[in-house]
Amino acid sequence: MFKKVIPVSLIAILITCTCYAQKKAVWLDSDTGNEMDDLYAITYLLKDPQVNVVGLSSAHFNNADMLVGDKWHYYPTKNINTVQLSQDLNEQLLQLNSRTDVPHPLGSRGTIGHSWGGKNPVISAAEKGIIAAVHQLKDGEKLDVLCIGAASNIASAIQLDTTIIPKIRVYVLAARYFSDRKVWDKSEFNVRNDLNAFDLLLNCKGLDLTVMPINTAIALRFNRTVCRTNLKDKGKLGELLYNRWDFVEAKDTWVMWDLALVMAYLDPSKAEKIQATGPPENEQREVSVYKNIDAKAMEQDFWNRMNLFTVK
Repeated sequence: MFKKVIPVSLIAILITCTCYAQKKAVWLDSDTGNEMDDLYAITYLLKDPQVNVVGLSSAHFNNADMLVGDKWHYYPTKNINTVQLSQDLNEQLLQLNSRTDVPHPLGSRGTIGHSWGGKNPVISAAEKGIIAAVHQLKDGEKLDVLCIGAASNIASAIQLDTTIIPKIRVYVLAARYFSDRKVWDKSEFNVRNDLNAFDLLLNCKGLDLTVMPINTAIALRFNRTVCRTNLKDKGKLGELLYNRWDFVEAKDTWVMWDLALVMAYLDPSKAEKIQATGPPENEQREVSVYKNIDAKAMEQDFWNRMNLFTVK
């Protein structure tokens, strides 16, 4: 059990939670270094006045492909540290969004358990930060944890301190769900990067869990030319967001997977949520699942928010 003695390094987290208790407390866990849509999701969340972002942790995006080639996507794979790649981008985004006040602990380098299963936690600053943030909530408040990468950090936090379970709501971008057949498909990038963590969340009795399946998120697509037009006068932040298109070698459109989850969470009117029973190999309990999103309205809202942003 994780002791409730709070390290000095987490004081910023506690101050943030205390000062903004009147707003919904949100923790975003992101594998930012992986692709492009993470950067857009983080920026949109940081600019939302209705929530208090109490933490932005980095997530790994390890996968088997890194073992068989010298390049995976856009990175050399020799000695690659994927969570540090995410961490570096998180810090850059916080600076460009003038939000360095947000705690941003480094996440775990790998999965919980082992490749053959299990659920032993991995210890990092991210898990400790999430737990610390939960224990600073006032009575009746909850921490909403949004995972847009592998769920290793939140799964570890739950393992380290099970008392946080009734005090958190977890939202994950993961898997596919076919509501017409009531069928799950776990063969998906985030799940494959830590299947043990996703299974732990599905099996965790009492955990308020919402899943954004990728076959729902796929409806939200951004156009490269539109992005260039809308970001060209947004200074270094706009440059970072747009230049990511070249870095990930994107073509004319890109699915904004992570942004879909963040925007569905922030504005429930733009998403349809249903209840579904977990996969047959998991605990047979109900979880919430996003069935549809209003992709057109989401895209418009994103650019409306960005247009309010002026470069000083």
